Amino acid sequence: MLPTHVRTRLQENLICCVNRGSQAHGTYVPSSEPNSIDDIDLMTCYLNSRSFYTGINIYQESDHHEYWVGEYDIVEYEIRKLIGLLIKCNPNVLSLLWINGEDIHISSSAYKRLRDVRNCFLSKTRIFESFCGYANGQLKRMTHSEFKGYMGDKRKKLVEKFGYDTKNAAHLIRLLRMGNEMLIDGNLQVKRSDADFLMEIKHGKYPLEWIQQCAGGMFEKIKESYEKSTLPESPDYKTIDSTLLEIMDGI
Repeated sequence: MLPTHVRTRLQENLICCVNRGSQAHGTYVPSSEPNSIDDIDLMTCYLNSRSFYTGINIYQESDHHEYWVGEYDIVEYEIRKLIGLLIKCNPNVLSLLWINGEDIHISSSAYKRLRDVRNCFLSKTRIFESFCGYANGQLKRMTHSEFKGYMGDKRKKLVEKFGYDTKNAAHLIRLLRMGNEMLIDGNLQVKRSDADFLMEIKHGKYPLEWIQQCAGGMFEKIKESYEKSTLPESPDYKTIDSTLLEIMDGI
């Protein structure tokens, strides 16, 4: 249940509102714990007004917003922006279509329709490139972190303690595992069965050198899975387009 002060800040005409990040993955560390560096992350998708799409104000409004309400980090996407990211197999956004039911705060017939056709967004090349690309970003940031948001100062202290950003390290390993799994069976396991292991990484159990070696092996593994994957090369653009038009006809 979302608190009232958060719900009232959300966009109108929401298609959905779901957990993202550590809340969705089952790796959230509550702020009451000494080593917590997690925000409460939410992701929403919304339909804009009809004039946004067809009137004189077309494209004059933003299609993406991010803001904080206390410890809540909220990201909002307009429907076409969301579809574009889904087509690219963006790991952060793709989870919206595979997320567990208990992590869905607001749903709609349009959201259910997107989940019905989620396999149409799959492309083995885009999954491989996107998940590896995001993992590489986390690998680089492990020792060159940016400290912002609700837990910025606290996160900086933990980096100083362990010698690298353990949260980036957990993201790195999780992304490589999720991408590898998806290339094998086309399913995105958002709620992680390996959450305990990922939590150990977040809590600094493993030295930086071990994380780097582990990641190196996993980069090789995901490459092998990509080469063997039976997923389609390209998304099903026809079904995606017809689904988007169906949703927008409801405005």
